[in-house]
Amino acid sequence: MQFPLSFWDLGLWLTVVAVILLATAHIVSSYYGEATLFIEKRRLETAALILGLLFIFIVALRVYEIITLL
Repeated sequence: MQFPLSFWDLGLWLTVVAVILLATAHIVSSYYGEATLFIEKRRLETAALILGLLFIFIVALRVYEIITLL
């Protein structure tokens, strides 16, 4: 059985999730002291950073793959 997503699709998914997490972290920061939030801003930023770095790694692999095919 073959996995339905390619490596590039996974990288695109990681990018979308990282952008959503980063935007959520910035929205939460404006409401941080005003309401009770169950989400920690630091964890959101850390998760967004890790996913962003994974995406950059996948892009670097893709660029390497394209260069070696030439």
